[in-house]
Amino acid sequence: MTQTGKTDSKHITHWIGGKPFDGVAERRGDIYEPATGRVAGTVDFASGSEVDAAVAAAKAAFPGWRDASLTKRTRVLFRFRELLTEHRDEIARLISAEHGKVVSDAAGEVARGLEVVEFACGIPHLLKGGFSENVSTRVDAYSILQPLGVVAGITPFNFPAMVPMWMFPVAIACGNTFVLKPSEKDPSASVRIAELWAEAGLPEGVFNVVHGDKTAVDGLLDHPDVRAVSFVGSTPIARYIYETAAGNGKRVQALGGAKNHMVVLPDADLDLAADAAVSAGFGSAGERCMAISVVVAVEPVADELLAKVRERVAKLSIGPGDDPESDMGPLVTAQHRDKVASYLDSGVAQGATLAIDGRGTPVRGGAGEGFWLGPSVLDHVTPDMDAYKDEIFGPVLSVVRVGSYEEAMEVISANPYGNGTAIFTNDGGAARRFQNEVEVGMVGINVPIPVPMAYYSFGGWKDSLFGDSHAHGMEGVHFYTRTKAVTARWLDPSHGGVNLGFPTNG
Repeated sequence: MTQTGKTDSKHITHWIGGKPFDGVAERRGDIYEPATGRVAGTVDFASGSEVDAAVAAAKAAFPGWRDASLTKRTRVLFRFRELLTEHRDEIARLISAEHGKVVSDAAGEVARGLEVVEFACGIPHLLKGGFSENVSTRVDAYSILQPLGVVAGITPFNFPAMVPMWMFPVAIACGNTFVLKPSEKDPSASVRIAELWAEAGLPEGVFNVVHGDKTAVDGLLDHPDVRAVSFVGSTPIARYIYETAAGNGKRVQALGGAKNHMVVLPDADLDLAADAAVSAGFGSAGERCMAISVVVAVEPVADELLAKVRERVAKLSIGPGDDPESDMGPLVTAQHRDKVASYLDSGVAQGATLAIDGRGTPVRGGAGEGFWLGPSVLDHVTPDMDAYKDEIFGPVLSVVRVGSYEEAMEVISANPYGNGTAIFTNDGGAARRFQNEVEVGMVGINVPIPVPMAYYSFGGWKDSLFGDSHAHGMEGVHFYTRTKAVTARWLDPSHGGVNLGFPTNG
């Protein structure tokens, strides 16, 4: 990749077998600083040989880690949790520098990842099987949960700490070994986390990191020693991951894209709804799979709600992520910023009204060459417009006006995505009807971003999920283990002799 601008000495490489990769990479990519547009360093891109080395290290570590006692695993997890807590601000700043989100938002993602680590610390209880005595005369039956082996995680740029932590704490706690392929756009957090795992006492090879692009991804999807793959990203890539990995006989959970709708009923508290729309639409510059991207306003509330949204957007401060006065930072790359901004033009061309134009929004300290786009709102959007159909993944909020609850439900039901949704209302009956009828995996009632706690599962429906398992919670435990049923008879000296008949319960 061509480098532009000033480059410092920052260089990120793979983490294989408990230490940084000591070979020479055939290819490297640039790491950008989104707030300035400059190249801040480089990251090694894995070839097939580096992927093979990481998987080999994980495979070699698996027998020992699988047989490690639950007590030992738990002690490592608790120590890792302590270290992650101690270094959460450091990791948040690494994320902010490479992603662009404000430091407080990055700290929030580390905190949500920590919740999954804390959930995984309870693995002795979570791995308990079942036992039935005397299923037949002096015959007992029981089930046990055992790890799969080497498992892989392929994760996106928007949550370089939290999304991997949806995966590897539970996988490792269950006795698996892990290979992480994080986004090459913001790779530093994953390597720092690997260092903390080592400091916590995790054996070498249990957690590995390989950086790169499609070469690294395909290397994991095709590798015969990788037993399962977890993925979070766009729907087209999720479908590719699922089809390729499943075709190779692997267990797969592939979480795809989203188009999250927020329904505002006429009886809703519009101040609360406006706060929620702005917070959930523009937090992290809209680069969240759980961001609200469509407000479905049930008339006659649209004009009043939009006025309240304008008031709040006008007070937002856009600036570098490390500026404590910034509410929203830049987008991750110039290419992504330009693509997101293009929907403002296409929306207007297709009949929408540009209620708020974020292009040219003042930036704290001056825009410079950063990847900036301020909060933007398209009004009078209809489902046939590109701004509605596509996952924009940026600070562009669409307002769809409808005449009734039933019409709002028709809009959501017809959408191919089913990741998250929300309803704002003071009517308990309407809220309960909504949670029952809506075909979406995660539902918020007067909550705009209904990301479940770690002990519940995270995952969508329809084109937002490929595979049967959601992330973390007990679904995560079941995804990273397989059940073995055992039937046992301990004989007394007077056994019954040979019997060629089919065994029956007696």
